[in-house]
Amino acid sequence: MELNFYDKLQPVDIGIVIFYLLFVVLLGLYFGAKHKDAEDYFLAGRNLTWPLIGFSLFASNMSSNSLVGLTGSGYVTGFSVFSYEWMAVFVLIIFAVFFLPFYLKNKIYTVPEYLNNRFDYFTRAYASAIAIILNVIVDVAATLYAGGILIQLIFPQFELWIIISVLAVIAGLYTISGGLSAVVYTDAIQAVILIFGSILITYYAWDASGGFPEVMKVTDPDHFDIIRSTSDPELPWPGLLTGVLLLGFYFWGTNQYITQRALASRSTLHGQWGSMFAGLLKISILFIMIFPGAFARVIYPEIDKVDTLYPTMLFDLLPTGILGLVLAGFIAALMSSIDSGLNSVSTLVTMDFINKIWPEKTTEQLMKMGRWVTFIVMVIATAWAPQIVHFEKLWDYLQQALSWFCPPIIALFVMGLFWKGANTTGARWTIIVGSVITVLSIIFNDAQWKPHFLYMTGIHFLLSCVAMVVGSMFGKRQSDAVLENTVWSVKEFRAETLELSSLAWYKNYRIHAVILVIIVALILIAY
Repeated sequence: MELNFYDKLQPVDIGIVIFYLLFVVLLGLYFGAKHKDAEDYFLAGRNLTWPLIGFSLFASNMSSNSLVGLTGSGYVTGFSVFSYEWMAVFVLIIFAVFFLPFYLKNKIYTVPEYLNNRFDYFTRAYASAIAIILNVIVDVAATLYAGGILIQLIFPQFELWIIISVLAVIAGLYTISGGLSAVVYTDAIQAVILIFGSILITYYAWDASGGFPEVMKVTDPDHFDIIRSTSDPELPWPGLLTGVLLLGFYFWGTNQYITQRALASRSTLHGQWGSMFAGLLKISILFIMIFPGAFARVIYPEIDKVDTLYPTMLFDLLPTGILGLVLAGFIAALMSSIDSGLNSVSTLVTMDFINKIWPEKTTEQLMKMGRWVTFIVMVIATAWAPQIVHFEKLWDYLQQALSWFCPPIIALFVMGLFWKGANTTGARWTIIVGSVITVLSIIFNDAQWKPHFLYMTGIHFLLSCVAMVVGSMFGKRQSDAVLENTVWSVKEFRAETLELSSLAWYKNYRIHAVILVIIVALILIAY
């Protein structure tokens, strides 16, 4: 199949994309002029409402390469990729019920700051450093690289490094100026454009293919199975519990890249409502991003490179004007991931390290330093992203980076929140044992005998928890004051139940959670 996307672009489509890019930059500059201190800059004044939180959570999660990957999976491997999406719903429920209330109760700027309150600064610094590394080389740089490759298909006359630089500068401009407010408001706009554009692609793909009756003629029934057997090489069903659940919890519950929006919520309820709204949006992915891949099996029975499927559908199926809008949504998805990564790293570096080294700095000074950190991170990620093409093996490793580094951090949060016996000594043991397993996992990554990485994630997590239990036997119990503010108890749940009882049923986030679970169950039964 000959790819010739650029010649299909009309001036009106290019105009829509340029207008959109200018709009988000100006929006960032607008918010930048309103900020007064670090709380305004890093946490939007702790005044975000649930629609903004939900849309921003969704947009930050959906990068342009996610769109390409989900559509490609719908074409090649089937619907099993949706397991990452429906599992996110359960993770968001766990986050809203147990973790978010304590994050907000402690009025933290960064998620690792909770570990400081629960254990000590060393534990906080460890979790923050891992998050910074992963955010820079996985979230920002890898998104810039993958997005740059895709956009180069559309604009082949530009070198990859030029595309990456332009993307980084545009996202960096409004992020540096506007902080989290700019990120969240642009994310909300980008989420709406992304969802609307995805619905249009789904409709036009359905219309062109003739719908599911035609898809069924060229597709095996097991292609539509979401839950796969234990022999499936990509996603065996036990891996949902040992890997997908744990990695999803890290991503949605402990990763500054995502949770910063919830930390900035106007109230605990707004954070919980926003999390449930994000869960609802995640469910829609099956219908508006994976389905088009299935329809494409009829439209394009043979395609050379599955990564070109999504842009091919854009340019082949969409009329002028609509193409520009959806293309803006495609770029919007990329921008949402970049701005979230830049903002989260800036917050982590400034509040977890700079504020510790220079505690005398005022919040106004911290805000200014945060802007400089954002700029520096933007430069580093931009410089690193084009180099990924020279390290194909490393690019493969990046796909498993979360499974290598995150289990010890998950153990710190889970054991810290639910077990009063966990102490600072146990946290140190968890870090040491977890880091050793991380190094061994990387060294023996190519070994034939190694378990599936989703199974290895569960093993790594369990061993880290064991280290916490054993290590805590040799340390002092935390004070009651520390435990009161950082450890969950049934008393907390009962107190929340009493508060929720005074609300109308449609304002009760637990009822929202039950509805989401029912929807997921019906989808899993159907597929």
